[in-house]
Amino acid sequence: MSRRRSMEVIEGAEYVTIGELARLTGVRYSTLKFYTEEGLLNFEQAEENLTRRYRRAETMARIERIKALREQGKTIPEVKALLT
Repeated sequence: MSRRRSMEVIEGAEYVTIGELARLTGVRYSTLKFYTEEGLLNFEQAEENLTRRYRRAETMARIERIKALREQGKTIPEVKALLT
């Protein structure tokens, strides 16, 4: 069982987990997982424990961009095209 990091630690971390991203952005875990599976969010995977790690600042900015595009009525394929 892993220990949950405090928001102070998470906000200062270079890398965060998908659960921590959900806490930081207010976006549901399942939505972030879907965005990852669709290739909208980049991650690094540590071989020893297979945990996906996301660059906090870069990924948060990308999530905000995705949210803005979705609020404009863009579909996932349209968002993918705009972000690549």
